[in-house]
Amino acid sequence: MNLEQVNLHLNAYKESDQILDAAKYLIRNFDLEHENFAGFGFREELKNDGLLLTAEGEIGEKQVVKIPRNLFDFDIKLVLNMVAHEMLHVRQKDPNSLVEDKNEREFQAYYEMLFHKVFPQIPELSPFYIKQFGEKALEYYRRMGEGSDLQQKYAEQKKEVEDLITSQP
Repeated sequence: MNLEQVNLHLNAYKESDQILDAAKYLIRNFDLEHENFAGFGFREELKNDGLLLTAEGEIGEKQVVKIPRNLFDFDIKLVLNMVAHEMLHVRQKDPNSLVEDKNEREFQAYYEMLFHKVFPQIPELSPFYIKQFGEKALEYYRRMGEGSDLQQKYAEQKKEVEDLITSQP
């Protein structure tokens, strides 16, 4: 999908203060919807120009993705990747495809932001964000526990992340 056209739609939603509708537009048009998704809600904006989205709800229950009102003030590629990250969490918390370990969920979600295996329609991030989110993936990999079964399960993906980080300008 043409990102310029997407931005035009998003700006129209923003001008009408329809931020939640704009977020729905994204998940529909980028095929991110899932039956375990209960909808969007608002969360507080970060003070330092940072961006934080969360998937909230009990594991095994429908999830609400909380977004800040200023979500669409950020680069569309970043926004799409952040929304896809949370929509992967929605899937991970579905009773039919449950991923119980938080470190595993986060590693999978950051890995997805880098390689787009589940959501190939999501655009690639800039080298800056690839490095930043790659480091986050490696942090969650470390938290799995040295030599743990989870680390062994994701050893190949960890190597892919490391290689991607070092290949960035």
